[in-house]
Amino acid sequence: MKVAAVAELKASLSRYLARVKTGEEVVVTERGKPIAKIIPIPDAETDEEQRLRRLEAQGIIRRGTGKLPKDFWDLPRAQDPEGELRKALIEERRTGR
Repeated sequence: MKVAAVAELKASLSRYLARVKTGEEVVVTERGKPIAKIIPIPDAETDEEQRLRRLEAQGIIRRGTGKLPKDFWDLPRAQDPEGELRKALIEERRTGR
């Protein structure tokens, strides 16, 4: 973690921002006392996209390619009179597998 006085930060802002872009944090001081911290903003969208791609490549998920058909919610539901699907879901949630 880099420490920079306000005057030093003002004089070399681009240099400090370049460090932040690489993941480093900068503590800003005024008269020797910390007053702020500049930290990188995580690129959540990119991280999420990479995570989804990885899960898709592993065959864990299949991402949709478009919208649901207009009559999707009117389609007949699968019958499960024995409740097997519900039991499997409860078991999966209980075991985490």
